[in-house]
Amino acid sequence: MNRAVAVLLVMVGFFVVWEAGVRLLNVPAYFLPPPSLVLKELASEPIWYLRHTAFTVLTTLEGFALALLLGVVAAIGIVYSRILENTLYTLLVSLNSIPKIALAPLFIIWFGTGAESKVAVSFLIALFSIVIDTVLGLRSADPEALDLMKTMKGTPLQALMKIRFPNALPYMFAGMKVAISLALVGAIAGEFVASQEGLGFVILSSQSMFQTVRVFAAILLLGIGGTILFFLVDLAERLACPWHVSHRAAEAQARSHA
Repeated sequence: MNRAVAVLLVMVGFFVVWEAGVRLLNVPAYFLPPPSLVLKELASEPIWYLRHTAFTVLTTLEGFALALLLGVVAAIGIVYSRILENTLYTLLVSLNSIPKIALAPLFIIWFGTGAESKVAVSFLIALFSIVIDTVLGLRSADPEALDLMKTMKGTPLQALMKIRFPNALPYMFAGMKVAISLALVGAIAGEFVASQEGLGFVILSSQSMFQTVRVFAAILLLGIGGTILFFLVDLAERLACPWHVSHRAAEAQARSHA
């Protein structure tokens, strides 16, 4: 709650400074609208904005979930297989070096202009960070614990589930925090290329008609949505890894301030 209040206060302060600066400097609304005008725009068509926001968020979550599922499986294969490490890992590095916006037109051709193409872009841009951090976490398991598991006749699956995977959880969540933001970027990139729904479509269509207020309204919704998604992943990490040193230190600091 303290963290949420702090974030809220920072956001309110930012909007107050923005509003005051625009009014004091007499900045034209078509160049930089004040927050009050943006909020008025959102209030004028809340259902319309909600529909486009829901489309973008759902696309983001689908791409993120697919990247998480396949990314963890790929990371396990890379850790346990030298062949996959030399092939799949190299392929992922090569794909990550390609700007995803350059691949978006191909996904439009392959999957059409519906949600599937946006999910594909979102998935591809979020995959790399999950694979990299999961591989690092799986390889960071205590060698002595792994040797002990071998001496006790433990199977590789037992070593994975009882030693490697719990050790990798903090690394995985670090990758997931990056991936959820990248998944949102991928969804917007796909909507920029070809879409009739989503906040990316709202931004692109409003920009072509010089509706600056509507552009800022969509950007504001993107910022709020991205922040909520990030903190949901952070909450999941706190629930899944309460034993991690970072959370123990934060709790101890909170208790000392209380």
